[in-house]
Amino acid sequence: MRKVFLFLFFASLLYLTAAGQQVVKSAGIPVIVHNDTLLRVYAGQGLFNINERAQIITQRLNKIVSRLDFVADSITVKNDTASSVITYKTDMIMVVNDKDASFTELNRPQLAAHYQEVLKTKLGDIFEDTNFKRLTINILEAVAVVILLVVLIWAINKAFRWVRMRTITAWESRLKKLAAKGAPVGYANRALPFINSAVKAVRVFIIVLVIYLALPILFFIFPSSKPIATQLLSYIVDPLKSIALALVHYIPNLLTIAVIFTVTFYVVKLVRFISKEIENGAFTINGFYPEWAMPTYNIIRILLYAFMFVVIWPYLPGSDSKVFQGVTVFLGVLFSFGSSSAISNMISGVVLTYMRPFKIGDRVKLGDVTGDVIEKNVLVTRIRTIKNEDVTIPNATVLNGHSVNYSSTAKTFGLILNTTVTIGYDVPWQQVYDMLINAAEKTEGVLKNPKPFVLQTALNDFNVSYQINAYTDKPNQMAVLYSNLYQNIQDTFNEAGIEIMSPQYMALRDGNHVQMLHNNLPKDYKAPGFSVKNEKE
Repeated sequence: MRKVFLFLFFASLLYLTAAGQQVVKSAGIPVIVHNDTLLRVYAGQGLFNINERAQIITQRLNKIVSRLDFVADSITVKNDTASSVITYKTDMIMVVNDKDASFTELNRPQLAAHYQEVLKTKLGDIFEDTNFKRLTINILEAVAVVILLVVLIWAINKAFRWVRMRTITAWESRLKKLAAKGAPVGYANRALPFINSAVKAVRVFIIVLVIYLALPILFFIFPSSKPIATQLLSYIVDPLKSIALALVHYIPNLLTIAVIFTVTFYVVKLVRFISKEIENGAFTINGFYPEWAMPTYNIIRILLYAFMFVVIWPYLPGSDSKVFQGVTVFLGVLFSFGSSSAISNMISGVVLTYMRPFKIGDRVKLGDVTGDVIEKNVLVTRIRTIKNEDVTIPNATVLNGHSVNYSSTAKTFGLILNTTVTIGYDVPWQQVYDMLINAAEKTEGVLKNPKPFVLQTALNDFNVSYQINAYTDKPNQMAVLYSNLYQNIQDTFNEAGIEIMSPQYMALRDGNHVQMLHNNLPKDYKAPGFSVKNEKE
């Protein structure tokens, strides 16, 4: 009895399974477009089951019928030995095989032809019913986009007009405040048109960008122009995508560059700290002068950054590009030919720094120029003369010529001021010595110790040349000191009644007035007459 029951159970199960399969075969999966069942799919195909296959066919038909240029007669069938392919122009709709025909009373080519006629008829009807409505909606959407674009452009113009007016108002208010303080405002008036032009340029750029972004939206509304919309968007999206990917891929190199730069930066700061301490005298290095500290720091800094750039070079984007390498070589050659004089001056500036011929504030003579050093840089040296003339001399010229430094030993040994006067042979030289030394000691700025001294430099035809030498520690006042020394020499010799024979006078004094101030002459002094001797033969 139990065996009979099991037999009846399994027989019923097999019957129900067969009946279910028969229901699936007879029902199939419908392909529905615009609420209209066009055909049914009874079997899967390839990797797709029956439901996936019906869904794919439905998507293809919806895409085809939504095209504005849809023509039902363009649906064709191509039969071969294994399958029949239904296509619309170049787009495949579905493939009909022998398994599909097994669910009908038609063979495969007949079934494919039947599907073709059904699709032509029903898709044509659907297209005629929806084409006008869809086109109307698309046009209304396009009009709405255009209106929105116009409103947006109007808003942008109004916003930038407000920004420009606020900018002008704020600028004019600032100009009034500057003018009230006495500051020059001419440059500000010249800058205002530039600001207006910049604001206008930004406005035009934003409007053009908005219009460009609106075009893909307009083209995307109409199915036939969707490829154009995609192409327009790709012109913006693709470069941005490439840039973003390049940045992501460049992050490791960027981190390497950041580490190299950070290490170099802090090494430079360390060198600067040490140089500042040496310059301020916090500690000393034998044979290394404090004034060398900052120039040496500048040289080391340039070398460190140059080394850093060499190390970073392989990590720069495009460094292996032939174009990039060609441009750098061209710039290097151009720099070499165009800056030979500048490089010469730079090297000369470095040499002068370590030669230490003068420093800022020294009174020097460079070639024919005498004055105080007001600036020394890598390229030039600037001198301010006693007439307040700023003279710029290239460092190469300074290095190739000779220089005189009046200040280098003025504070230690003293700078010797010297001038020569000529006195007649009738005046004792001891008296001349005393008078010249007395005149030098009266001069303010001349040192009492070391004591001034006199040298006889020449025995001329009609007079003797005496050179007074006086020490001073104020080389920057040489012109004033010389002037005061000349005054004191004149006063001293006039008070003593001694003529200074400069310029020279003839020894024959008959009839000639003594070359002295009247205040220093006797009250009864009269110029002598000419002595004429008449010899008889």
